[in-house]
Amino acid sequence: METSEKIQGSGILQLFASLLIPQSSCTAKVANIIAEVAKNEFMRIPCVDAGLISPLVQLLNSKDQEVLLQTGRALGNICYDSHSLQAQLINMGVIPTLVKLLGIHCQNAALTEMCLVAFGNLAELESSKEQFASTNIAEELVKLFKKQIEHDKREMIFEVLAPLAENDAIKLQLVEAGLVECLLEIVQQKVDSDKEDDIAELKTASDLMVLLLLGDESMQKLFEGGKGNVFQRVLSWIPSNNHQLQLAGALAIANFARNDGNCIHMVDNGIVEKLMDLLDRHVEDGNVTVQHAALSALRNLAIPVVNKAKMLSAGVTEAVLKFLKSEMPPVQFKLLGTLRMLIDAQEAAEQLGKNVKLVERLVEWCEAKDHAGVMGESNRLLSALIRHSKSKDVIKTIVQSGGVKHLVTMATSEHVIMQNEALVALALIAALELGTAEKDLESAKLVQILHRLLEDERSAPEIKYNSMVLICALMGSESLHKEVQDLAFLDVVSKLRSHENKSVAQQASLTEQRLTVDS
Repeated sequence: METSEKIQGSGILQLFASLLIPQSSCTAKVANIIAEVAKNEFMRIPCVDAGLISPLVQLLNSKDQEVLLQTGRALGNICYDSHSLQAQLINMGVIPTLVKLLGIHCQNAALTEMCLVAFGNLAELESSKEQFASTNIAEELVKLFKKQIEHDKREMIFEVLAPLAENDAIKLQLVEAGLVECLLEIVQQKVDSDKEDDIAELKTASDLMVLLLLGDESMQKLFEGGKGNVFQRVLSWIPSNNHQLQLAGALAIANFARNDGNCIHMVDNGIVEKLMDLLDRHVEDGNVTVQHAALSALRNLAIPVVNKAKMLSAGVTEAVLKFLKSEMPPVQFKLLGTLRMLIDAQEAAEQLGKNVKLVERLVEWCEAKDHAGVMGESNRLLSALIRHSKSKDVIKTIVQSGGVKHLVTMATSEHVIMQNEALVALALIAALELGTAEKDLESAKLVQILHRLLEDERSAPEIKYNSMVLICALMGSESLHKEVQDLAFLDVVSKLRSHENKSVAQQASLTEQRLTVDS
């Protein structure tokens, strides 16, 4: 530090810019001095002010390996931890130059390492990804990866691959360059080892594999109609005894299950049973991340209509319900999502809607204020049980468990789809079991909420329509009828007769007639 301070005080930094020229015999030494002084944070801005960045970037075109190494170190140290300086380097075009250097000098370990460190730093910037995607970085890194035997060297390459693989174009390039085969080989080599390095490498390789499957094109290329070697290998991870592989396998299936064709093929080929077996192994004191991943996969597989009945008859709801007692919000969230995807069929909705344990747990989760996702999914599942079953017994179970107030609150959600689902469920309650639910609807201030929804100009047309349908259904209750009369609904409804949406205007006329007759 002392030396650096003296160098700065002597004004010599300003002279260095003129010495950084390819022809000079002392270029490598000058670059080396800059690299050393720039290790000190207080020297970095003076190096920039001395105009050293531009001549250093020019030197990356040198043929001299020592000059290249020291230049790369100098630039790396000056720009260390500074996104703005790194962005400047990217704009000056260092990425294609460095990728080219990696290809030419791959035999030089020190230069290779310098390039990898630079890539690792630059890849953190979003602006670098497009530039990387336009080079052959994927090919070069995979080529380099295949040659490495040492754990540390491979780890360095992994640290570059992970941020790069967040970009969809680069994901596909890495798949085409054969990275997946390398990753599968590592998994095979390390799966039975209990050495710390090997366990870490197994995790990194399988995580990266899952990341590559997040891109639509790269995922479809690896699926190969469900016949692909990669897909088959990933399937074999699910029944393994290694938690990391079980997790990666389940996450990979969840990623493959991102379009209907893949989902249908996988369900027809027995994936559901494999996932249920995996869940079974994690019911008691299980691994939460594995539970979450397996439930995610089941939820995605349940999206295509043709899969629902098959998954129900395979016993998926029973397998999922074993996790009702889980106290982990991520698991609760996926459990709810999976059930909601499965209950489009009336029979399934009726069976689940009469399950008192389930309904009571849903009502409890409807109050999970710290976990908006769990709260939202619980409300949506309660509503779905009513909408799909249209069953008096289900409604009675939900009323007795205290679910009505949550459906009324859901009608005021900021999401139109949730408001709508709540209003339709409440209209079914009013039509089928008004006497049972009357007191709860009253104490939840439903009539006042409907008045607000109809008055509010921002309410979507379907919200206005379903609110009026619900008002008509509530007229069968004396106390709720009285609340409707007291709130002068006629004024609000008659204004809606001229609404631009035809369905709303028609329903307004019908509601107005009903209100007039009943008053």
